[in-house]
Amino acid sequence: MSVWDFPRPPELVCEAREVVVRWGKNLVARTHAALAVRETAHPPTFYVPLADVDRALLRPAGGGSFCEWKGPAVYWDLVDGTRRLARVAWSYPRPLSGAESLAQCIAFYAHDLDCSVGGATARTQPGGFYGGWITPDLCGPFKGVPGSGAW
Repeated sequence: MSVWDFPRPPELVCEAREVVVRWGKNLVARTHAALAVRETAHPPTFYVPLADVDRALLRPAGGGSFCEWKGPAVYWDLVDGTRRLARVAWSYPRPLSGAESLAQCIAFYAHDLDCSVGGATARTQPGGFYGGWITPDLCGPFKGVPGSGAW
């Protein structure tokens, strides 16, 4: 599947495959009810229902950002005892019209985590800002590589 076939503005799609997020020995999230945000040139970003996340590992990270399609985002750290992964997740508790289904979901950057979709290992989208997951069923090029800022 080519990410260049994804629409702009992005679409929200129910993901039937199992989405799993692990941090070392910790199972952070496991669901068959993720939402995939698919946007031109981006690998999908997977939003996991909070009900399927180990919320005891989440701590507010402070700060935020704004997406023209989804609205104001808040960021999350993962914390387990003395271990911390800073700003490794984000959510849209008050999303804009059209993205309301993300209100009770959270997304994770794949870097520093073991993430999979349908049993296939996911790797992180290039660039430090984007949160898409690249799986073997996708082809690019992907936004985030050097020189892709204007895509």
